[in-house]
Amino acid sequence: MHEDLRRRALESGKTVSNKAKSKQSSRGSSRGNSAPNSRSASRVQSRDVSDDEDLDKGNLSDDTTQSINSIDALLETDDINEQTSDVARQELSDVISQLLDRKGSNNKSREDALATYVKCLTSHYLAEVLYGRVQDLVNAFSRSIKAETSEKETTLALRAMALTAITFADSNLYETVAASLKRSISDSRSTAVKAAAIYAIGICVSFGGADEEEILDVMTFLLEIASSDGAFVDADDSAEVVTAALNTYGFLATQVEDLEQESEDAVATFLDQLDADDAKVQVSAGENIALLYEKCYTPREEDDESSSSDEEIPEDELPNDRPHMRSYLVKRYNPYHNTHEVLDKVTALASLSTKSMHRRDKKALHQSFASIAMTVQDPRLGLQSNNASKMVVRVHREGEMRVDKWWKLMRLHAIRRLLAGGFVNHYFEGNKQVLDALPMIMRGIGSSGMASPRKIGGNKGSKGKYRDVRRFVSADVTAA
Repeated sequence: MHEDLRRRALESGKTVSNKAKSKQSSRGSSRGNSAPNSRSASRVQSRDVSDDEDLDKGNLSDDTTQSINSIDALLETDDINEQTSDVARQELSDVISQLLDRKGSNNKSREDALATYVKCLTSHYLAEVLYGRVQDLVNAFSRSIKAETSEKETTLALRAMALTAITFADSNLYETVAASLKRSISDSRSTAVKAAAIYAIGICVSFGGADEEEILDVMTFLLEIASSDGAFVDADDSAEVVTAALNTYGFLATQVEDLEQESEDAVATFLDQLDADDAKVQVSAGENIALLYEKCYTPREEDDESSSSDEEIPEDELPNDRPHMRSYLVKRYNPYHNTHEVLDKVTALASLSTKSMHRRDKKALHQSFASIAMTVQDPRLGLQSNNASKMVVRVHREGEMRVDKWWKLMRLHAIRRLLAGGFVNHYFEGNKQVLDALPMIMRGIGSSGMASPRKIGGNKGSKGKYRDVRRFVSADVTAA
């Protein structure tokens, strides 16, 4: 059955599970009245961003903070652009020429060229170098992916594809690469390649011009992988592949406005994965459960009437900095028919005692599921942690984002997994796709724009000065 489903999916270019087929008619009626989805260059700008920023306005000083999305002029300042390395720009331009001229190339030379391409695009925002070359580059990467001459070349090509998507806004990119990526996930003999392709398709469908229905198709495909323990793509019991599918599902779920039709089956699948032997699989499944519970609440609208049946959060249990949360969020649907079962499972994992698990994995499991349990118990509390100061992303001294929502954590996971240490530079150098996905609050910015860290304290004594303030979410909320 799995083989037939996979073959039909590859032939049609889209993957639809039996569960999705049974719900197709109900989806049509529930979504039929909504405006058609546009194919934008970046699908990651979801309603969650604006809602959360509006929610937090009451906690911010008007004269010292603002959303980074609202200051386009800041992205164009010379100060930011000067941070881009001329050396990296030239190195990228040279290696692109090598990648596009495959005559006489061999596996080793392609691996080296792809590694350089990945290094350059990871470390800096260099979209202008890609101008006019994206289609040719995508074709070159696709050839390496299809040939799968070596695991290293293929995984590098997949990462290069994803980096191209997040760097250069191309509304046709996903349509071009979708079939190739799905084929790699299904047919590759390497679980490492399958996992890399899953992460790549998540980035490409998010930043490559796909609409919401295409995102939902990929989510259905990923859910089939997770529910079959990888067997759906011939990766039976592969924790690496299942974890990739779970992580990517969560990232894509942050971009879909309404998941009422999908929530029941998805939570059921994630509950099954809580019994997995691998801690990373368990944590990824648990985080997805928390996200789906969080998404069943949306901001109160004008035509929503207060109801005595609405659950109230006791005053002493409200977050200190968000006292207006109670009246702001309204429950729209039940994410799962048996929340008591979900709560029992996640609570048990928060205090699991076993000698068969590595101490570090056990600590990550306990910390993650303590936060997950709080969200399942009351989704309006968002992402909670015992140490609120560690739930802040700071980019140098000017940018700050509180990771107080599961959708923020999912996006942070996905983008940092791809950009790694270059995450900070992509912010400062104006990668709008990253900025739109994870908007930050800018503090103390003058009219001249964000000050470059390279121009502050330019003496040798200040070298490494910003290393300590590049603080990201700590292990207690990012354990995976």
